[in-house]
Amino acid sequence: MLAYILRRILASIPVMIVVALFIFLLLRLTPGDPAAIIAGDMATPAQLAEIRRNLGLDQPLLTQFVTWSGQLLTGDFGQSLISRTPVLTLIGQRLEPTLSLAIVSMIMTLILSIPMGVLAAWRHRSLTDSAVMAISVLGFSIPIFVTGYILIQVFAIDLKLFPVQGFTSISEGIGPFLQRIFLPALALATIYIALIARMTRAAMLNVLGEDYIRTARAKGLSERIVLFRHALRNAAVPILTVIGTGFALMISGVVVTESVFNVPGLGRLTVDAILARDYPVIQALILLTSGIYVAVNLLIDVSYAFMDPRIRY
Repeated sequence: MLAYILRRILASIPVMIVVALFIFLLLRLTPGDPAAIIAGDMATPAQLAEIRRNLGLDQPLLTQFVTWSGQLLTGDFGQSLISRTPVLTLIGQRLEPTLSLAIVSMIMTLILSIPMGVLAAWRHRSLTDSAVMAISVLGFSIPIFVTGYILIQVFAIDLKLFPVQGFTSISEGIGPFLQRIFLPALALATIYIALIARMTRAAMLNVLGEDYIRTARAKGLSERIVLFRHALRNAAVPILTVIGTGFALMISGVVVTESVFNVPGLGRLTVDAILARDYPVIQALILLTSGIYVAVNLLIDVSYAFMDPRIRY
C-alpha cells in the first residue's frame, strides 16, 4: 500500500508540471494587458513599458516560466499584480469560507443523498423510488444560482430565518457560523445530492440481487443490516468515486454560489483575479485546485482497499 501511494505521488508530479505550463501559456497568450489595468486608461506608452519591466512581463515567455517555476519550488507564489499582496496571504484570507462551504455542503449531501439512494433501490419501481428520481432530476436541471435566489427569497426574505448574504467565521461561534453558511451550502449541495443519490441507487440495485444478499436475509438479519452493512459496503466503490470527485468539484466550483451569497472565498477571488488579469493569483488558484484533485483521487483509491478487501495494490 505504501509503495502504491508513493508511486501515485510521484506520478502526480508530471501532471502538475503540465498543468502549470498549460496555465502559464494560456494566461499570457490570451488578449489583455495587466499593465494597462494597473496603469489606467490615461497611462502613456512609457509608463506601460515601465510597469511591464517591473513585473517582468517584457521578458521572453521561457524566461518568465523558468523564473516562476523557480519561485514555486521555494514556496513563493509571487505577489498580486493589483494589490501587491503575497498570493499565499490572499489565498489564506479566502480559504476558510470556501472550505467551510464545501465541507458543510458535503455533509448535507452525504446525510441526504446516500439514504435517499438506498431507499430508492430498496423500494425499486415504487412511488418512493419515483419521488427520489424526480428530486434528482430537479437537482440536475435547476442551475445553482436559481436555487440560491429561491432559497434567499423563501428562507431569508419571506420567512426571515437566515441572513441574506455574508459569511461568519466559526471562531465567532457555531451558531452565527451555521446561520450564515446554511443557505449557500444547501444551494451548492443540491446538484451533488442528486448525483450521489442516483449513483447510490444504481450501485445498490447491482448488488441487491446477489446471492450473498439473499443469504443474509435467509439468516434472519434485519433489513437495515442487510442494506447498510452488506449491500452498501459492496456498492461503495463507485459511490466513493463520485463523492470524492464531488468534493473536489465543490472546492473549484463555488464561484457562482459565493457570488450569489456574497461569500468572500476563493471563488470570488478567482473572479476578481480573472477580471484584473492578475497572473500570479490565477496561477496559484488553478494549481491549488489541481493539487486538491490529485489528493482527493489518491484518497479515493486508497479508500477502495478499506471498503472492498478484494482490492489490493
